[in-house]
Amino acid sequence: MPAEVRRGADAFRTVTDDRTTTHAFSFGAHYDPANLRFGPLVVHNDDRVAPGGGYPDHPHTDVEIVTWVLDGALTHTDTGDPAGGSATLGAGTVQVTSAGSGIRHSELVDPDAGPTRFLQAWVRPDARGDRPRTTRATVDPADLAAGLVPVAGGPDAPPVGTRGATLWVARPRRGVPLRLPDAPLLHLYVARGALDVPAAPGLREGDAWRLRDAGEIDVVPQDDRTELAVWSFGAGR
Repeated sequence: MPAEVRRGADAFRTVTDDRTTTHAFSFGAHYDPANLRFGPLVVHNDDRVAPGGGYPDHPHTDVEIVTWVLDGALTHTDTGDPAGGSATLGAGTVQVTSAGSGIRHSELVDPDAGPTRFLQAWVRPDARGDRPRTTRATVDPADLAAGLVPVAGGPDAPPVGTRGATLWVARPRRGVPLRLPDAPLLHLYVARGALDVPAAPGLREGDAWRLRDAGEIDVVPQDDRTELAVWSFGAGR
């Protein structure tokens, strides 16, 4: 079970007047040739954005952009959204934007929305040049308390255009073991709280744990606020 712990305290950070972004991988001006990707996962950012801040209109092509909102409300507008181009994503909402042949989008926090925090991952798709699409869903907090929920890439979740890629989220109870997905590649991110994990020091908020061929493995939450975001990837990744 090859595993690697990446501590949040050591992660790259981009700080501007309106936001702080913590990067799990090389991003923008932050470059580490030994930390470019994990399977098809090439970006995993943790954004904290002040009211009125965010990302103005910018382009993307051939990437799956998966956003999970932890707190506040994020207004997303894009040219590939068949629902009308704009939506406000509250806490517990997941959105998958398949940029395909090309989109322009913005991600902004309304001045009245309050501080907003969201996780965003970029995943390499299986095909290039597909028609852009955006889908989203809101997850019941009670489901998250019961265990890992496939919020993107699962059978009843917004699709991800990468075969075998699934984002799972859980808000497990303290002291109750949680079984991770059995997959060739796992990227576990502690969004809140703390975990006891086998064969590794305890994980805290902002830490990431990358595993290959882990098999069946349990982790134990050590905080009532614990929230986990886990990417699993199938064979060949």
